[in-house]
Amino acid sequence: MSKESLTTPSAESLADRVRAAQGEGLPPVHDWDPEFTGDMDMRIARDGRWLHEGQRIERPGLVRLFSTILRREGDDYFLVTPVEKYRITVDDAPFVAVDVEAEGEGRTQELVFETNVGDRVAAGPEHPIRVERDAETGEPAPYVLVRDGLEALIDRKSFYRLVDLGCHEDGWFGLWAGGMFFRMIPSEEMPRE
Repeated sequence: MSKESLTTPSAESLADRVRAAQGEGLPPVHDWDPEFTGDMDMRIARDGRWLHEGQRIERPGLVRLFSTILRREGDDYFLVTPVEKYRITVDDAPFVAVDVEAEGEGRTQELVFETNVGDRVAAGPEHPIRVERDAETGEPAPYVLVRDGLEALIDRKSFYRLVDLGCHEDGWFGLWAGGMFFRMIPSEEMPRE
């Protein structure tokens, strides 16, 4: 029998194995290299909800635990332990930035994002902000890098706050954070007041 055809574990049994392997802080998933175990019926919806076998995972602690063993490889996402590697589905970004705190202004501005799973990151060279535009509607979708190729979609209320903090620089409307200017949209595309 191939590994791909094995029954996937329940969310609880996988969580028990993760807790047993995890120490302080984030586990070193980048150092773990288990063989591909199979696909798991787990999905992260665009709004940040985690679903297992079609049912929402209601326990925040369990979602947080799974978020710590998430790894991205190319366009695929995996839950990884030292001995297992399950591919899961991610609709957009695996996390949602649900809040942003701003300190300072202009070139010295600092922006700290908090995600739906409790990560806090300060935007800057190691945690850049980027904006994708929908090809048909032109609607912006802003993201911030959280860790190891894993991004958070910035929620609408936080994005509006960022727009209020933005400024024009070299023909672009964007944000200063962590000593860097992050371009959002060309200045000429900004609506005039």
